[in-house]
Amino acid sequence: WQLVAELTGAVVKFCPMTPDHELDMDAMAALIGPRTKVVSVVHVSNALGTINPVAEISAMAHAVGALMVVDGSQSVPHMPVSFPELGCDVLAFTGHKMLGPTGIGILIARPELLDAMSPFMGGGEMINDVTTEGSTYATGPRKFEAGTPPIAETIGLGAAAEYLMKIGMDTVRAHELELTRYALDAMATIPGLTVYGPTDPTRRGCPISFALQTVHAHDVAQFLDAQGVCVRAGHHCTKPLMRTLGVAATARASMHIYTTSDEIDALVAALQGCAAYFD
Repeated sequence: WQLVAELTGAVVKFCPMTPDHELDMDAMAALIGPRTKVVSVVHVSNALGTINPVAEISAMAHAVGALMVVDGSQSVPHMPVSFPELGCDVLAFTGHKMLGPTGIGILIARPELLDAMSPFMGGGEMINDVTTEGSTYATGPRKFEAGTPPIAETIGLGAAAEYLMKIGMDTVRAHELELTRYALDAMATIPGLTVYGPTDPTRRGCPISFALQTVHAHDVAQFLDAQGVCVRAGHHCTKPLMRTLGVAATARASMHIYTTSDEIDALVAALQGCAAYFD
């Protein structure tokens, strides 16, 4: 969005959080006004796990004629998601977070928006007609898929989507909700550990970010790695959020349909060992 602002002269504004690490909806209402062109939120925060009220925000955006753009990378692979029920205009999500290959993702948008947009890349298959005077372009998604497509990645992503749908997204969500509740309860027993995001598991997805006393997140991750537990440490592509939280970085444990309670126990045991080691 900052790149877009540089090209268009737009101003990017950010919505603050509540103490429970949820969007401040009063502040959101104050931010969205007649000059607002686009409102963009994540459906589920990759850094906090917070489930944002997308349908409510979509209504606020549309009331002033703004477009609503949603990042569903942490929601579509983990819970039932309905594009019409979200009420948004654009929904994007990645392939690798839904058990598929890297380097591919999905963009869903209202057809009239796709028709109004110009292609961002030229090449084969996105052309309707070409003359020496100019070109006309294909309609629908083909206009944005120039050249040879990522064939192997597309097949892999399709297989991943079919796999998840066969399991059932209600089943995926129920499994992860149970594990999230189990993990939050267990992690609450670790002295000096701070967990970020809503404490109510029904108001969050399964990523759990945390910090341990004065131990840097990278040190925590390295200690856990030595115990056979893999977490991600860093800014999680949300450096402004880290500043808001007052931390240099956080560590994050992620779960999916394949995660078990035994693995949560291994995480907690490793964190207890880490706390004792750096005490």
